[in-house]
Amino acid sequence: MALLAAAFGTSHSVMLASQLEDWLTRFRDSDPRMPYYDREGRPCRFESLLARAPANAGELITAESITARFNAVQEAMARMKAEIASAKLDALVVVGDDQHEVFRDQNMPAIGVYYGETIRNAGRASAPPFRAPEQWYRQAQMRRYEDGGDAHYPCHSKLGLHLIEGLVSREFDVSALSGLDKEQCEGHAYSFVHRWYLKDAGLPIVPIFLNTYYDPNPPLPKRCVRLGEALNKLIASYPEKIRVGVLASGGLSHFIVDEELDRGVIEALRRKDTGHLASLDPKRLRAGSSEIRNWIVVGAAATDLDLSWVSYTPAYRTAALTGTGLCFARWS
Repeated sequence: MALLAAAFGTSHSVMLASQLEDWLTRFRDSDPRMPYYDREGRPCRFESLLARAPANAGELITAESITARFNAVQEAMARMKAEIASAKLDALVVVGDDQHEVFRDQNMPAIGVYYGETIRNAGRASAPPFRAPEQWYRQAQMRRYEDGGDAHYPCHSKLGLHLIEGLVSREFDVSALSGLDKEQCEGHAYSFVHRWYLKDAGLPIVPIFLNTYYDPNPPLPKRCVRLGEALNKLIASYPEKIRVGVLASGGLSHFIVDEELDRGVIEALRRKDTGHLASLDPKRLRAGSSEIRNWIVVGAAATDLDLSWVSYTPAYRTAALTGTGLCFARWS
C-alpha cells in the first residue's frame, strides 16, 4: 500500500518570479489596477485602501524592510526545493487552481483530476501572451514557462485514475482530464512547481484542479476539508508500495495582505484544526486569497503528519498594504 510520506505548501505569486527592483518600486505603479475585496467580499478600490491604511504603513515598505523580505523568500524557496527532494517521493499530488488557463467560464469544474501520462508546459515562444501593460510584469509571468521549447513533465496516471474513481465512489463530482488540447499547457499553479522545485527531478505529479477563483461554484472550505480527508484515505488505499506527497500551490492572502487570516490558517494547520479551516468565511477567500482553499485540502489530507517547517512573509509592497502573504511549509 502507498504511504503519504510528506506534504508541502508553497505560494506561487508573481512576486516570486520578480526581481528585487520590482518589489522596491514597480509594484507601486502596478497595484492600483489589481482587483481588491474587503472582508465582506465586496469589491473595493486601491484608493480606499490607501485612505484607511494605518499610520505606520510607511514603516512596512521601507527599502530595508522590503529587501529583507525579498531575501527571506529567496531562502525559503531554496529550502522548499531541498525539502521536496529530501522526501524521496515516487509521486506528488499537486492541489492548485486554474485561472482561465485550461478551463473557461463556459465550463468551470469545481474539482478536476488529471490522469494523463504527461502534462505540457509551453516554451516561451509558444506560450500564451500576458496582457499586463507593464513589460517587467509580463517578463516575470513568462518565467513560469520553459526557457527553450516545450517540456512534457511526467504524471502518475495510475494514481490519478485511482483518485478519480475513489472520489466518485465517495460522491464527489469530479471532472476527469486524460490530457490537454494541443494548444493548452499546464496552468501557473503547476508550472511554478515544475520550474522552481522539480526541474529535471523526473518526479511524476497528479494535478488536482480546484476552482478557487470564479463564481458561482468555488468549493466551500468545509468541502475542501472533506476532499483532503478523502485524499488521505485514497492515497493509503493505493495498491502499489510507493511514497506519495501532497502539495498546495498558491496563497496565502492577496492582493491585500491579511496577516490575521494567514496566521490563523497557519496555526490551524499546525494544530490540525480542520474545524477552523472548515469554518473560514468564503467572503474572505476572494481573488488571490481564494487559493487558501488549496492549503485547506492539503492540511486536511496531512493530519497524520506534523507541520515541521513554516516560512511566512507578509510581503507588503505599497502604502495601501497591498501584496501577498508568502508562505512555504512542510509536513513530515
